[in-house]
Amino acid sequence: MNKKQRIPCMIMRGGTSKGVFFLENDLPQDAALRDQTLLKVMGSPDPKQINGLGGATSVTSKVAIVSVSKRPDADVDYLFAQVSVDKPVVSYKGNCGNILSAVGPFAAERGLVKLEEPLTRVRIYNVNTGKLIESEFAAENGSVKYDGDYAIAGVKGTASPIRLKFIKPAGTISDKLLPTGNVLDDLEVPGVGTIQASIVDAANPLVFVRAADLGLAGNESPAQMEGIPGLLEKLERIRGVAAVRVGLIEDYEKSAWECPGLPKMTLVAEPKDYTASDGSAVRKEQIDLLVRMMSMQKPHPAMAMTGVMCTAAAAVLEGSIANQVLGQDVDFSRIRMGHPGGIAEGGVSFREKDGQVEIESTTGFRTANLLMAGEVFCC
Repeated sequence: MNKKQRIPCMIMRGGTSKGVFFLENDLPQDAALRDQTLLKVMGSPDPKQINGLGGATSVTSKVAIVSVSKRPDADVDYLFAQVSVDKPVVSYKGNCGNILSAVGPFAAERGLVKLEEPLTRVRIYNVNTGKLIESEFAAENGSVKYDGDYAIAGVKGTASPIRLKFIKPAGTISDKLLPTGNVLDDLEVPGVGTIQASIVDAANPLVFVRAADLGLAGNESPAQMEGIPGLLEKLERIRGVAAVRVGLIEDYEKSAWECPGLPKMTLVAEPKDYTASDGSAVRKEQIDLLVRMMSMQKPHPAMAMTGVMCTAAAAVLEGSIANQVLGQDVDFSRIRMGHPGGIAEGGVSFREKDGQVEIESTTGFRTANLLMAGEVFCC
């Protein structure tokens, strides 16, 4: 009988996601062995993840791998791993902004950075995308301050705010904000037809499609979306064709295996009233557009932080799908996005140069919480 390996870790909530956080040196250095370890840690593949730490959803089956950075412009390196729930797949394509919000506090908890009171700033290099993010969070009495009065949609209660600034976020899969060079693309999707889309790459690549083009109002709940026959399959086909268009894969039918998380499928619509998942009413006057994202082939219960950042960037691109559905008098420093869990806000700083939009930074706020520190047993 093999002796179980004990690996130090922390379980943390970051934004509307939850994951297992490791120091890089505590995991196998061989990539294949590391992936096998992460699958065992999370209990995948198994729809219930009953034999691991995963929570049986894509937003609770995530891993952050953190180390001191050798870069002069960063304090720590952060590698994000999306562990599939029901497939033996670990994907490192793209960043997770929600998990990112807990990386700064984790680095402080593990002594990788020095706490400064009242605010600690940590410069994070995301290995997946090659991008820099500044994280700023509160510290008090020599510890990370998790308690506070800031609320984010999709998380019960309040906590201390964490400010995330994505610096020059455009071009994570290439060097372009628009990977195809077009604000609008016509995607020929087998079994669906021609779908007009905007593929935008800032913080993470998203493929934006009008909800109306798929017969949706845009304010549907995840349960309603899952209850529409054939909808999820259509959305994955669209996403797969978009992945082929930007060169991530060669066969759209293999998208769920070869590129399960990117580009992120995103439906947008004009502001409408709806009821959030906690039962609260969201009025159309409170939002600038409706957003429904997909996560690992399932409707996202809220909205990815990188999705907030990319949507903010897409909103300033005249003629893009996201720009077309915006409400009136939008403040680009505070774009309000209505998602199933409530409202998310994202700001964008940009300039126009030679007729092109350059995204200088995107900014948003999240919260985080330390849930457990200890060891995970893995054979």
